[in-house]
Amino acid sequence: MIRAATVDDVPEIRSMIKELATYERAPEQARATDEQLRAALFGEHPAASVLIAEDDGTGDVAGFALWFPRFSTWTGTRGMHLEDLYVRPHTRGAGHGKQLLATLARICRENGFERFEWVVLDWNEPAIAFYKSLGAELLDEWTVCRLTGDALEELAARAPADGSRAL
Repeated sequence: MIRAATVDDVPEIRSMIKELATYERAPEQARATDEQLRAALFGEHPAASVLIAEDDGTGDVAGFALWFPRFSTWTGTRGMHLEDLYVRPHTRGAGHGKQLLATLARICRENGFERFEWVVLDWNEPAIAFYKSLGAELLDEWTVCRLTGDALEELAARAPADGSRAL
């Protein structure tokens, strides 16, 4: 079963985020707290939405998908960015990941989103094969760029004092 997450799911979501970070070889980077997730997902201005996959037999949480809208200047339309997709190892192969992605694709169609995008680590061959089996196109010519820590602070310090405050 796929359902929208509720605020009561936050501890389970955080637990799965930590599991995903461990799988992706970066457990120390999963620092989000329950309070941060509650505010980001269920606060006054939610930053993202979460779907929960539950095992039909046991009712246990099998996985989750966290996504948010994005906008394409090229198409002039909104799209969806899937930030995290995670299915617990002991529940893999039962269709939970496919159901989560199919539900997200339906949300895209229902909202007129023309693009559904995410990133995958280049060493994660099982995930790459899974995504390709669903018809996903891997965009090898695009590279993710990221600023964090000191580099982000240094660039921000270069901004003009009268810059816009968009948020």
